[in-house]
Amino acid sequence: MMARVKKLKLPPIATVIGVDTTVSGNVKFTSGMHIDGLVKGNVTGVPDTKSSLVVSASGRVEGDVTVDNLILDGIIIGDVFASGRVELASGAQVTGNLNYQLLEMAMGAQVNGQLIYTDDMSEKPAPQTADENTAPADDPPTTA
Repeated sequence: MMARVKKLKLPPIATVIGVDTTVSGNVKFTSGMHIDGLVKGNVTGVPDTKSSLVVSASGRVEGDVTVDNLILDGIIIGDVFASGRVELASGAQVTGNLNYQLLEMAMGAQVNGQLIYTDDMSEKPAPQTADENTAPADDPPTTA
């Protein structure tokens, strides 16, 4: 017997980015946000506001996403940090790591990166930088 999963009740959508709209820069929001267009920058829901992001089939985010809840049917190129629930519809594409607490994934959804379960999003991993593989300045270089 399969367990029944409660459907996610979204907060009211207060912000809509339309299909013909491109936003360049980071976006911070509370409550609900719906993206039909393109966001070139990080999308962040203010913590503890039950921030919910809906990215439709025509929506695209090129940057990291940090929210409480995510419903995705479009494209995210960047890492995702969801402290609540993630629903990936059949058209969803994530190119980056997906950090989640509860995940629902439809057939056809794609994640090109790691699926990382976490209990506590306050331990969010620091973003990786290009210089991460270099030794600190005060350490002498090693030779083989």
